[in-house]
Amino acid sequence: MEYVAIALVSFAVSTLTLYSGFGLGTVLMPVFALFFPVDAAVAATAVVHGANSLFKVAVVGRGADRTIILKFGVPAVAAAFAGATALGAMAHLGSIYSYHLGSREATITPIKVVMGFLMLAFAAFELAPSLRKLKFDRRYLFAGGALSGFFGGLSGHQGALRSAFLAKVGISTEAFVGTNAAIGFMVDAARLAVYAFLFARGDIGSSLGSSAWPLVATGVLFAFAGVLAGKRFLHKVTMGAVQTLTGAMLVAIALALAAGLV
Repeated sequence: MEYVAIALVSFAVSTLTLYSGFGLGTVLMPVFALFFPVDAAVAATAVVHGANSLFKVAVVGRGADRTIILKFGVPAVAAAFAGATALGAMAHLGSIYSYHLGSREATITPIKVVMGFLMLAFAAFELAPSLRKLKFDRRYLFAGGALSGFFGGLSGHQGALRSAFLAKVGISTEAFVGTNAAIGFMVDAARLAVYAFLFARGDIGSSLGSSAWPLVATGVLFAFAGVLAGKRFLHKVTMGAVQTLTGAMLVAIALALAAGLV
């Protein structure tokens, strides 16, 4: 049962996130958490996410815009560390409200509420007809990268804000997908380096034993298959469709985040 669940979710979400640029980790981690302790689920998700990011670069990275990677991606990675540091400083704020949804406890925190409303604001720019035609001048790439990186480090949802910004800089679908994949890999490489250190020290993933790796490998392989499936139809996907998908996923994740479900 667990192999079927991981395979289906990895394939389906990987296909969609090739176009949107975010969402795989957000959806996959709770599924892994059904079968592993939370710390092991985080480690397992990081492995699948990192491998998938590298594979996406190999498959669609040729279309990436190098200027955007440098001007947006580099400050995003740097600001992510600042955001993670700020998260530690804000940890004492605690939760606003906690409740149970079945056997699961949902916790609403100030950070999640702020991020939820921020994502809803970005979603409006993708879904509202009067706003979706607006474009961001490329001179704001550095600021956009820094903001998405900082808030991503603060909440772990960097990909959502990155995609919302990149969809507005006036690039083709192929360039959007390739650039998003390249920057996502940069962020994942930095994050995985930290996770690897914590894993080696035994701080996270200590319960991710050898018996769990076949399930992780299943997630990786079906995520790869999802990328290939999405690549097959990439030439038929318009930026309008990408904006609609990005906006819809932003709304879904924003509501789940504000409700304390992710």
